[in-house]
This record gives sequence, structure tokens and C-alpha cells, in this order.
Amino acid sequence: MGGWAVEHAGDEVTRLYASGGAGMRTGEAHSARMYDYLLGGRDNFAADREAAEAAVAAFPTLRTAARENRAFLGRAVRHVVEETGIRQFLDIGSGLPTARNVHQVARRHAPDARVVYVDNDPLVLAHGQALLAADARTTVIQADIRDPRAILGHPGTRELIDFGEPVALLAVAVLHFVSDEEDPRGLVARLREALVPGSVLVLSHATAEISPETALGVQAAYRAQGVPLTLRDRAAFAELFEEFEIAEPGIQVVSDWRATVPESERPSHAEVSWYGGTGRLP
Repeated sequence: MGGWAVEHAGDEVTRLYASGGAGMRTGEAHSARMYDYLLGGRDNFAADREAAEAAVAAFPTLRTAARENRAFLGRAVRHVVEETGIRQFLDIGSGLPTARNVHQVARRHAPDARVVYVDNDPLVLAHGQALLAADARTTVIQADIRDPRAILGHPGTRELIDFGEPVALLAVAVLHFVSDEEDPRGLVARLREALVPGSVLVLSHATAEISPETALGVQAAYRAQGVPLTLRDRAAFAELFEEFEIAEPGIQVVSDWRATVPESERPSHAEVSWYGGTGRLP
């Protein structure tokens, strides 16, 4: 992020790694750190690697799926900047820093873009504190998508996001960690209430609809390690866009959404099993 490179994390983060401080439960797998491991990052612990490898054993192309989801995020951010004119992003469930972070992609096309990253993992917050101090247009806050009020009312959010203007709300690869009982549709609705017309919603979500046996194996592996994972079909995913007009090309497997490589060079849908899309609030 803004030079958010892991090797420049600094002494504060190094101490946190060693101590497991700031509320980090290093002996328990966390979805953000598992995702970091799948993407080839190094900000993860043994429990995260063990859980991720169990999921890969069930779904051998899971790393491919993670990379394709990350690429979708980049294309979606570029779409928002170039086609909607939006310059402020609220990225919920942002995860740990890797290549092509939201503000890096956005600023290639709009140098004035502002980004608030939100994650419930204290390690993400630690990175933000260590690496974003000099970036006045980017911040990271620790909060959970299950508490929209805390996200919307956080001083860091209010400092950078003007809710009187359109906002790009991102919840990429996060809502499948929200159970049906926790009402992901209702959580999105509460976040939507803060947005003005012209705002954009960007979502992606894992599914068992395409390759049920392997995807459900991933779900079982995640749950066995204490990481909740709820896979949803296309219809349930579409319901998350309630009141938003889904943009072209509609809901797609993430590797196909506004793809920049020929179809012959993309992984199969079964290798990805992840839906993505964007919608505009009329």
C-alpha cells in the first residue's frame, strides 16, 4: 500500500510477529493470513499455513482462484475510476498487503484517489500504522463487516470518505466468511444506506455451484480449522446487490469479468469457482 511493501514493515510489525501482540491469535488460522499465504505472501503463521494447505488438498487450484480474485479486484477498481469518476474507496475485508492494492491501482488513473482499508485482523492494522503514516489519502482501520456502524462511524473513515459524494464500497472475498445467520444481505443493506446515488458496490464470493465436490471440500477444510466459510450460488450472490444496478458484463466467474487475456489462456470455471460483479446505486 503506497509503498505498502512487507519488507518495509518496520520494527513495530516485527515485534508484533514475535510477540503475537495487539490481539493477534497466532495459534489460530485467520482468513486474511490464509489468503496472504495462498497469494505467496509471508505475513502468516503456522496455523494459517496448515489451514490453507488443508484447503489446497481439497481444491488443488485454490491458489489459482485466489490470484484470479485478486486480478478481478484490480480490474474492478480500474472500472470504477475510469468509468464512474469515483475517487473514494471503502475496502472492507481488505486483507494483508500484496501486489496491486486498491490505492495503487486507483492512483495510476486518478492520483487524488482516497482509500480506507478495513479488516478485523490486528496484523493488518499494524501494517497500516507502520506503513501508511506518511500517506494522507490512505488509512487502515480495524473493524468487522458484521458491524457496519463501527465502520461508517470510525474517525478514520470519516476523515477520508465524504458520504455526500459517491463512494466505491468493496467487499471482495469477505462475505463468504459471514454465515447466513449473520445476514450478509442485511449487512450490505446497512452499508448501502450510507451511500448516495452513483455509488458503486464491488463484490466477489466463492461458490460450490460450479464444482460442488471440490468447493465443499474447501469449505469443510476451512471450517475444520475454525475459519467459517459459507459458499453461495449465483442467485444468492445476486441478492447481495439489492437496489444496485448490476453493471456489464453482469455476474461472472472472476477470471472472466472484463478479462484482459484470451479465453484460451484463462483457467476453467471449475478451477476458480468464484463469482464477481459490480453494481451502481441509481
